[in-house]
Amino acid sequence: MQISDIPFGVTDWAALSPTEHPGDSGTAYWRTCTFGAIRVRMVEYSPGYLVDHWCHKGHVLLCLDGELHTELEDGRVFVLKPGMSYQVVDGAEAHRSSTAVGARLFVVD
Repeated sequence: MQISDIPFGVTDWAALSPTEHPGDSGTAYWRTCTFGAIRVRMVEYSPGYLVDHWCHKGHVLLCLDGELHTELEDGRVFVLKPGMSYQVVDGAEAHRSSTAVGARLFVVD
């Protein structure tokens, strides 16, 4: 990731209005900021959330609260708890997320 031409700034995530993204089950709420080509999000998944697609985009994702299950297309499943993260590059391993209990995430992509 190349970070350039972005002046110092502070983000008050609580002041940003969330956008709603329904999954196959449950809902994701995104608070999003874009800095040049970099998208930064605070994401909350409701309990019982299952994303509605396989994702091929790269991310750096940090689990802040709850528990996130990330399944790769090859069947492997990784469980993230608070303080754990994952990273994947664009076009690498397709992945999808779910949570039984809900999760709050910080995502950079």
